[in-house]
Amino acid sequence: MDKSPQELVKLRHHIHQHPELSNEEVKTAALIYEKLEALNPDELYKNIGGVGLAAVFNGDEPGPGILFRSELDALPIDETIDIPYRSKVKGVSHKCGHDGHMAIIYGLAREIATNRPKRGRVIILYQPAEETGDGARAIVADPQYPLIKPDYAFALHNLPGNPVGQVMVKAGPFNCASRGMIINLTGYTAHAAYPETGNSPALALADLLQDFPKIADGIEKDELLMTTTIHAIMGEPALGIAPADATFMVNLRSESNEGMEMLVNAARELAEKTAKKYDLRLNIDWTEVFDASQNDPECVDQVVKAATATGHDVKMLEEPFRWAEDFGAISASAKGAMFAFGAGEGRPQIHNSDYDFPDELIEKGKSIFFEIYKNYLL
Repeated sequence: MDKSPQELVKLRHHIHQHPELSNEEVKTAALIYEKLEALNPDELYKNIGGVGLAAVFNGDEPGPGILFRSELDALPIDETIDIPYRSKVKGVSHKCGHDGHMAIIYGLAREIATNRPKRGRVIILYQPAEETGDGARAIVADPQYPLIKPDYAFALHNLPGNPVGQVMVKAGPFNCASRGMIINLTGYTAHAAYPETGNSPALALADLLQDFPKIADGIEKDELLMTTTIHAIMGEPALGIAPADATFMVNLRSESNEGMEMLVNAARELAEKTAKKYDLRLNIDWTEVFDASQNDPECVDQVVKAATATGHDVKMLEEPFRWAEDFGAISASAKGAMFAFGAGEGRPQIHNSDYDFPDELIEKGKSIFFEIYKNYLL
């Protein structure tokens, strides 16, 4: 087995060429499973929460269970940069850097396989469907999860725009809860010359556009609560018809799951009130539901200690990141911490079509996780 850092780079490049969308990561999971199996872990699980994987290395003495997590999925974005390992799948690419996360976590597993824990157990977890917010809850709800349930859980996410290898972390709220709300309003059509004979959703849609940005103002909770209007459409481009249908899409975001519940209730109440006011039928759908991620102070201390010991700059954050990350359900099941990992200044941002995870972060990320592992289990 090639145990050089270059093997991890080659692994990332291979994964980058063959990306798979959320809940479709079958070939990616099979590749990772084969590589983990070759490390001879004490336990190896597959099909957790979909195609999720977990490799477990046990120590001889009692001790805590430490979990390190990576994602498996890519994004529906067409890659626009010409690199030797460019995505071979049209319209799909690793523009969030999960290919790099996978290489980091596999490198950690490879290191642990030759430096097995003296006590406790370490769990290497590969999670599907992070981008849609489905994966972490599916993992925790899986019947196999109690077999791997950790005492502590750690994760990272690369973040362009910050110095390479800088660790950004804070205790408490770290990533916001987020969910998409889709409101469908239905009246009935009329001739454009006689709009009074129908029931158009136009005024209701106008009210929603004005009222939704104000929802958070009426909630008494000391945290970030926000709504972002995403999309609004009404009727068809047919000038002779007064429309019957309208769709309004909005993103809700909060620092805590409790705040999200309050935001959801207020949003639902506003939609129901508006539909009733204009005598319209109402349907509400929810999509891309992400739990908030909370960082445990003890775990944050471990991240800071490990980053410092491995020569990485540490930046303590004052505010949580507004972006969502599907780690909340896992960190809620144990003491957990996630940190942002600088991917370089002047780089394209994640989810940009020309972003590419920097290979130099692989060894850096592995070294921090291995230091955390050593501090707990060696």
